[in-house]
Amino acid sequence: MQWLVAEEPDRDRLKGLTDTLGVPKVIVKILLNRGVGSFEEAKRFFRPTWDHLHDPFRMKDMDRAVERVIKALEEKERVFIYGDYDVDGITAVSLLYLFLKRMGAEVFFYIPDRLREGYGLSTLGIQEAAKVGARLLISVDCGITGVEEVAQARELGIDVIVSDHHEPGKELPRAVAILDPKREGCEYPFKELAGVGVAYKLVQAVAETLRLGEEVYREYIDLVALGSAADIVPLVDENRLLVKMGLERLNQPVRVGIRALVDSSGLAGREIGTGQVVFILAPRINAVGRMGNAERAVRLLITDAAQQAKDIASILEAENRNRKNIDDETFQEALRFIESECDVASDRAVVLAQEGWHPGVIGIVASRIVEQVYRPTVMIAVEDEIG
Repeated sequence: MQWLVAEEPDRDRLKGLTDTLGVPKVIVKILLNRGVGSFEEAKRFFRPTWDHLHDPFRMKDMDRAVERVIKALEEKERVFIYGDYDVDGITAVSLLYLFLKRMGAEVFFYIPDRLREGYGLSTLGIQEAAKVGARLLISVDCGITGVEEVAQARELGIDVIVSDHHEPGKELPRAVAILDPKREGCEYPFKELAGVGVAYKLVQAVAETLRLGEEVYREYIDLVALGSAADIVPLVDENRLLVKMGLERLNQPVRVGIRALVDSSGLAGREIGTGQVVFILAPRINAVGRMGNAERAVRLLITDAAQQAKDIASILEAENRNRKNIDDETFQEALRFIESECDVASDRAVVLAQEGWHPGVIGIVASRIVEQVYRPTVMIAVEDEIG
């Protein structure tokens, strides 16, 4: 393991900010290392307010996306939301679904099967959108590299809005609008939003255009905090605001699905911070995507029926226990392989492959192996001689 230690900040700058803020030098050093270098920036960091939200229309193509969504609402078109199977994607799908349903839209959602379809837009998903008669497809937390899939949707008469936060490829999909702060030419001032954060900016922009009032988009801030914290995006700038505001709402859960999840995970009556989201709530939501159909997690977050929420939360709990057991078994088996077949003192990396390993857990196990042997680790699940 190699530690990278930040350089000492400039003495004059350190003294100046220490005197201005009236806090210990060690705190000022941390702030400077996080890019906070003035009184105003420190104030935003420690006391973010709703006024600090960036203008969503600074994101490239936001005007096009809003125009197309409003057209779908006005013409009663069927809207199809396509999201990733992790917590970020699941919360983004839930947020957009709830907002559009509130606006009177006929909305469908789709989460790809992790084992059958893999990550990103899929042919099966596009076909499902056509099957339900959707005229508009909105991708969340995916789609920026879906050039062929977006072309397929266009051939079927479906317009596509891509809402993503991943790095674009060399070629962009020919979508009606592409919302991604990392795309070239996008002047949005903060580039590190999670997928649910980008979807939230779309909701904010539509709400502002229709003059619905801030309360409408503030309602979904708990989902933004849940997805953003779980996706381990840097909690600075707008992410810090979104997560802080969202945690306040998570600690007084009004959404019956979140309340059921908090109860089933043993967090009832305890303060929920980013640690509780990352290590307790997120794994339970992720488990259903790793072990089976992630749409169950979306149904948990969008339901307003207490019994249904309780039932789904119990399923998530069971799936997470199952995931843990498979995770531990795979980890122990991987360690045995390393002991018998690897020489970690001289090997530059560890590569392991095995028939029967569950593709949904090998990423987690690979991370655990790295923590044991301090080597880049590749784990391959083999099925019918294909890794």
